[in-house]
Amino acid sequence: MRKSNEAMSKPLLYGLLLSILMVIAPHADHLPPWVSTLCAALLLWRAYLARTGNALPRRWLLILLTVASAGSIAISFRSLFGRDAGVALLILLTTLKFMELRSPRDAAVLLYLACFIIITNFFYSQSIPTALYMLATLFVIIATWIHLHAQTVAFRPRLRIAAILLLQAVPLTLVLFVLFPRVPGPLWGLPQDAFASSGLNDKMSPGDLSRLSLSDAVAFRVSYNGKPPLREQMYWRGPVLWDFDGRTWTPGITLPGAAPQFTGLEQPVDYTVTLEPHNKTWLFALDVPDNISVPAGLTPDFQIVQKEPVNARLRYQAHSHLIYRANLQETRWQIQRALQLPLHFNPRARQLAKEWRANNINDIDVARAALAYFNQKGFLYTLEPPLLGANTVDDFLFNSKRGFCEHYASAFVFLMRAAHIPARVVTGYQGGEYNDVGNYYIVRQSDAHAWAEVWFAGQGWVRIDPTAAVAPSRVKNNLSAALPDNAALPFMARNPPQWALNLRLNWDTLANRWNQWVLGYDTERQFAFLTRLGIESVTWQKMVIGMTIGLGLLVGLFALLMLRHLFARQPDKVQAAWLRLCRKLARAGSPRAAHEGAQDYATRIAATRPDLAEAMRDIAGRYSMLRYGKAQSEPARREFLKRITNFKT
Repeated sequence: MRKSNEAMSKPLLYGLLLSILMVIAPHADHLPPWVSTLCAALLLWRAYLARTGNALPRRWLLILLTVASAGSIAISFRSLFGRDAGVALLILLTTLKFMELRSPRDAAVLLYLACFIIITNFFYSQSIPTALYMLATLFVIIATWIHLHAQTVAFRPRLRIAAILLLQAVPLTLVLFVLFPRVPGPLWGLPQDAFASSGLNDKMSPGDLSRLSLSDAVAFRVSYNGKPPLREQMYWRGPVLWDFDGRTWTPGITLPGAAPQFTGLEQPVDYTVTLEPHNKTWLFALDVPDNISVPAGLTPDFQIVQKEPVNARLRYQAHSHLIYRANLQETRWQIQRALQLPLHFNPRARQLAKEWRANNINDIDVARAALAYFNQKGFLYTLEPPLLGANTVDDFLFNSKRGFCEHYASAFVFLMRAAHIPARVVTGYQGGEYNDVGNYYIVRQSDAHAWAEVWFAGQGWVRIDPTAAVAPSRVKNNLSAALPDNAALPFMARNPPQWALNLRLNWDTLANRWNQWVLGYDTERQFAFLTRLGIESVTWQKMVIGMTIGLGLLVGLFALLMLRHLFARQPDKVQAAWLRLCRKLARAGSPRAAHEGAQDYATRIAATRPDLAEAMRDIAGRYSMLRYGKAQSEPARREFLKRITNFKT
């Protein structure tokens, strides 16, 4: 084993260690535990070697660790490609590179890798805290880079230089951000695992939505053009579920059909939705939408679906009517789909529905009987329902009587179909939190909801929310109002202190503006912004020319500021006093030649003016010592200036 290069000082090693640690630390949340553990062990090992001065591990051991790490990643991720596998491999190889750090060249490679890993953090989060943390990490990397190339510079000056470099980069970054031409879609293709799937799924089983309600993550934000509707009218339509296998509801096979027919449209509302990426094709709109500003289609069951998954934040305008009649004349095939039930499941629920049908000829009366059953038979709305058996609906209706919205929607639709009434499950979100700071509503994952739609002859598809029969406060107020105080809800989902609520709303307003004006600065917003600045007929060519001119002016300005001392160098006081003396002697008839030094000049003056010889030799000697000698004390400088002032020709 060989000792590490003496040029690699301990402060530089610790700076490199801190740089690597800061860039990989945020990845610990989504890396396999063994990767984080191995990286931590390697970094601690390298820190120990730096502190003790012991020899670095042999190259064969590092090669063995590298091969084993790559193989383990291939086994864990079933691939060496993709976002997660690629990031894990890059982090492990960077950490292993640190173990063979022997020369300044190795240190430079590590700093390059650290800068590259910074970018990978934005694959997972592009929030304000992530950006601020990466800025702090870049500051540490730059300070370490300065130390690598100028190890004699003290600690504080290194930090000051790093801060100046970052500040100088700010105007350059702004010019590039504003003027760099945007292109539709990403600049490069990302693997499928780069797009995380979150939020609602297109399947619903007991417990799915109750688990989702524990999440405080934002699903989308809504701003209304005018007066917003009542909270109990805010039903955000998502996937529609038709097929039931006894436990899970799914969309089934949807054949192309005629466009939905809406009549009796009243209470129109216009609004703008900023949808967070969820890697699904559906969009959300208030029941019932009839217009949307992005390329998307309206399915026969009133879902808004686009061709590509929502892999980036999407902003769109929509128009809905809160009062409507939908598909008064439904197709026979859709009616048959809405009546299908799995055989040999839930016999008690089937029998109950038959009894209601026998006692109530009218379909609406059967639906009312089901709602009254939920309201009067001791049902409880809870986030922690017990597990259900094979006959999920029977077990819920007659045994546990404890459930969340998906339990009530599923049971209600099953009962309607058992009574030969067409029905289906609709999932989405209900309600939202008003942010009075930003004047918009926040719809979170905890607002996920499921309800039923029943087709009545002469009325079409009618929304019925069986949860409202058990917990009406869930629809009129919020989730926490419908649950007991000891329910396992996130802290902010309850009634937090006013200061905490204000802090969250202000932060969300800031995050929303960041999303719109930084992350959402696309081609459309760029053209609109430049047009407001007075740039007519914005084109890519004009933006490239403007960007080039802006960068050139900034670089030229920085160059002038850094080189200004070359153009405006002023002599110091000693030099200025000596030149003043030379001018005085020149006026007296004894000018100094351009090549003449102080001592030679004094010797020549002494030969022509013996009366000035002693004073000139004294002044010339003092000048030489102050300009070129080691002794340059302030008293000596003051004495020299005094003698220049008192010199008489």
